[in-house]
Amino acid sequence: MKTEPFSIETIPAILYGDASDAVWLFIHGKCGRKEEAAAFAEIVCPAGAQVLSVDLPEHGQRQAMQGSFNPWTVVPELRSVLAYGKSRYRTVSLRANSIGAYFSMLAFAGEPLHRALLVSPIVDMKRLISDMMTWAGVGEAELQTRGEIPTDFGETLSWQYLSWVRAHPPEGLHCPTSILYAGHDNLTSRETITAFAETHHAALTVVPDGEHWFHTPEQLCALADWERSNSARLGETEYGFQAGE
Repeated sequence: MKTEPFSIETIPAILYGDASDAVWLFIHGKCGRKEEAAAFAEIVCPAGAQVLSVDLPEHGQRQAMQGSFNPWTVVPELRSVLAYGKSRYRTVSLRANSIGAYFSMLAFAGEPLHRALLVSPIVDMKRLISDMMTWAGVGEAELQTRGEIPTDFGETLSWQYLSWVRAHPPEGLHCPTSILYAGHDNLTSRETITAFAETHHAALTVVPDGEHWFHTPEQLCALADWERSNSARLGETEYGFQAGE
């Protein structure tokens, strides 16, 4: 498959597939990298689309950017990536993982995307941070006083992050959206994902034995089957736009 590494402003990117008027933006999650898009590209590129994937701060070629994997840094970058896609393609769709889906919902709210496929999306960051504070036995007053508190499960709780999340609730995406959810997701409850899907009229598929990170052969097979069945290009709809719009 044709691949083209390049940069969007200072953001390392890679483009998969032959020239097309349709592109999928692939946004990885925590501990991911832009090359994760290769498996998805193997599914959608033969059908006539391209896949554009980028390294988020602190990931892939950008691991030295410590302290920058946060929404106030990532969201403006994703808007630049979308602007690049809109200037070159008739339709732009989204395929995003986990916190990458959360960042994308913040960055792309109100944008005329063609469609979105979200895998293990974080749809209620405020609730997740509250849960993490409970797991760590940290109260809100303590977090506000200390600013940042490391935890024994590998996350650092941040008062700045929590305050930003409260001030910027995601609006969801204004396009046909499909969600793949793992029955054993330890970050988002079934109740939370179901409520989100109903509110935003998203199609929800549940893999009962799945985990937040789809990684076993069986889970990856379920993921690929879901991607294949949900990524067929839609016909001409109101979600298309002219290049440069």
